[in-house]
Amino acid sequence: MFNFFSSSKIFSLVSKSQKYVFVIFILVISVGLVEALFLSPEDYIQSDSVRIMYVHVPAAWISLGIFSSIAVLSFSILIFKNKNFPLIAKSLAPSGLVFNIIALVTGSIWGKPTWGTWWAWDARITSMLILVLFYIIYIIAWKIISSNNVNKVTSIIAIIGVINVPIVKFSVDWWSTLHQPSSVNILSKSTIHESMLIPLIIMTAAFALFSLLIFLMKYNTELIKIKNKGLDRL
Repeated sequence: MFNFFSSSKIFSLVSKSQKYVFVIFILVISVGLVEALFLSPEDYIQSDSVRIMYVHVPAAWISLGIFSSIAVLSFSILIFKNKNFPLIAKSLAPSGLVFNIIALVTGSIWGKPTWGTWWAWDARITSMLILVLFYIIYIIAWKIISSNNVNKVTSIIAIIGVINVPIVKFSVDWWSTLHQPSSVNILSKSTIHESMLIPLIIMTAAFALFSLLIFLMKYNTELIKIKNKGLDRL
């Protein structure tokens, strides 16, 4: 849908929007941290270590959501040949990788007091690690594949990789894992208490804003490259 806009117009819009997203992010993350660190109760078993959840869970959700978005865009690239879709997908990948790594690191920190170990080849942990590898392969492909084939190759990588997303989601149901079943459900009643659910939602919103900010910065960089090449349209 951006085919009718010059790169200079989009560049101006993206540049201006970054500061507004940043301000909103600071406000939301401030509220989220107060809720998560001070107002939400400690767990009766895990005590204060449960507060890692407010970073770990949103990071995992965002990383899965971003890769799913990249896969949808990649499918659209192969079907519709839209020139802006590859730019969006490419710009989303770095923030997705960052949040995937955050999810693994915080999960490891949380696992030590909860399970007594920093790492276990648990089905969910392993599938999240596989997702990191797909992110890395996807990003590297953008750097090493020739411009003639890069859109097709990266799209295929993303479409294959998205098969792992439902495996991450349903791994706790399909296999015996250290992770408990999901406490937050969209189609049914969540089992987590609202005193923990509210800060979790706020932190997820904050992380989503931060991922949007990273995306805008990366997208802005790609637009600068296009501008420097003298291309007026995407």
